[in-house]
Amino acid sequence: MTGQTSDLILDRMMALHPKIIDLTLDRVWRLLTALHNPQDSLPPVIHIAGTNGKGSTLAMIRAGLEGAGLSAHAYTSPHLARFHERIRLAGKLISEPALTAVLDECYAANDGENITYFEITTCAALLAFARERADYTLLEVGLGGRLDATNVVPQPAVTVITPVSIDHEQFLGNSLGKIAAEKAGIIKPGVTCVVGPQEDEALEVIEYTGARLGAPLLIHGQHWHVHEENGRLIYQDETGLRDVPMPSLLGTHQIQNAGSALAVLRYLNLGDDAYEAAVSKAEWPARMQRLKTGPLIEAAPQAELWLDGGHNAAAGLALADVLAKLPERPTHMICGMLNTKDVTGYLAPLAKQAESLTAVSIPGEAATLSAEETAAAAAKVNLPATTADSVTDALKSIVAQNPQARVLICGSLYLAGNILRENG
Repeated sequence: MTGQTSDLILDRMMALHPKIIDLTLDRVWRLLTALHNPQDSLPPVIHIAGTNGKGSTLAMIRAGLEGAGLSAHAYTSPHLARFHERIRLAGKLISEPALTAVLDECYAANDGENITYFEITTCAALLAFARERADYTLLEVGLGGRLDATNVVPQPAVTVITPVSIDHEQFLGNSLGKIAAEKAGIIKPGVTCVVGPQEDEALEVIEYTGARLGAPLLIHGQHWHVHEENGRLIYQDETGLRDVPMPSLLGTHQIQNAGSALAVLRYLNLGDDAYEAAVSKAEWPARMQRLKTGPLIEAAPQAELWLDGGHNAAAGLALADVLAKLPERPTHMICGMLNTKDVTGYLAPLAKQAESLTAVSIPGEAATLSAEETAAAAAKVNLPATTADSVTDALKSIVAQNPQARVLICGSLYLAGNILRENG
């Protein structure tokens, strides 16, 4: 098979289950059995759950492993521009022929049975990982943890829980404790778990789960600490202190994510080269990413364009903090969001940092909020808002009034992916 055959198979996979999300592991176990259990043949696994910071933490761990001369498979979701972004084999994006082969094999092995898109594509990733050598496998949970399709490795090398907050209540529960219990479902008996900063309600659940399963916990604020001092990142744990550069990924919240990554690398005893690389060489698209080339830049050559895919209340707080620390410049938002998100919770902190919001619908997304609904939510938090038919139209309108504006395109990873595809 040649060309983008993977797209055709992925389209067929979308039709294998009537629901996009249907949390259970029964279908995954059935397909993995038919594939001869590739999850049992993976390089040592680092399994990462949480509400915010999973992707950034994974990116820093991967950079650290590579800084130590090691290789890592990596599985993340969702993708932004191309599905291939979800699967890295020994550090490199999976090739089209390799992706097509494992997708086709999984589709055939599934034999037309019900299975969600995420479940079957996760099985494909595990199959690809099992067949190629690497030193580690990094698995990012898609949703929750306990019933997530990635939660099929009985004995990971280490697990990680990044900060837990309210999100996906319709699937995970309507309280922080219930959501934390789902995230803590990745904790395994006897396997050390690195725990990022948590609110008390979430931490109580995580500590209870660790104690019940006999899993040692390395908890932020108890077993490790991280902070900024004189423009450097200071990390300290029970074995000593490390002074490293500030994270290359922008935002105060990245200090916490870096702490979780360093805690993992320290637990694995990988050395100073790993710690330096983790903070200085990590890259993660659509997390306060500065756009520097492409049609949008050509349409607004004097403007400062940023792209961010954060989409919940905690992400809004983190993003507002980043904006507050940037050099002073009039800031205008172009925002598109899904109807499953807490729009006012996301926008409230950002209203203090932006002069206006132009709302757009997310192209091609059935679950998009209409531009009018997003604009109405902005008005509720006293953020002046209007609508536009597209990001390009919104940008042109903004720079017509202020050519040197700072423009933040934000609200959804799906919108970010659309921008990266169209502006690539």
